[in-house]
Amino acid sequence: MWEFDMILAIVNVIAVVLSPIIAVLVGQFLQNRAEKRKDKMAIFQCLMTHRMIGWTDSSSVNALNLIDIVFSDCEPVRAQWKILLSKYRPEFSKQEREREQCKLLELMAKNLGYKKKITWDTIQNPYYPVGLSQQRELNSQIITGQAKLGEIVEKVLQSMPSSPNPTTQPSQEDTAHADA
Repeated sequence: MWEFDMILAIVNVIAVVLSPIIAVLVGQFLQNRAEKRKDKMAIFQCLMTHRMIGWTDSSSVNALNLIDIVFSDCEPVRAQWKILLSKYRPEFSKQEREREQCKLLELMAKNLGYKKKITWDTIQNPYYPVGLSQQRELNSQIITGQAKLGEIVEKVLQSMPSSPNPTTQPSQEDTAHADA
């Protein structure tokens, strides 16, 4: 019976020593996993949010550039990102790019556990109010108008005869001192 008590005491000591270590390791593992999911979710949310207006804003570009890092453990997402990146060349149509963008979002949703909740239809049918569309078009027209106005002003300035630059021409007072 004494041997059994001795073995039980040793097991208890080992349990008392290892329990906190195991708890810390498990806690760290869970925290790391949650942080990775949070990073993946941030990218997914950004791209889903901007899918209707295009991924040309800085936050979308940043999210796209983080895919290889954040989704490093998901080869299908990374492979689709490479396909999409190749479609950004001028010879591909907007429709081809949008199709590849939707595929990327679909694979991200699947990796995040939303396979049955976020479908192809969900991805392809974002909310885009008419007012926002009109505002974007107006902003585009304003920017185009400003660029044209700048070109006109530049042409007018170039067509004007050059006037002497007062900072490079000596004044009468300077020449009078020089003669003295």
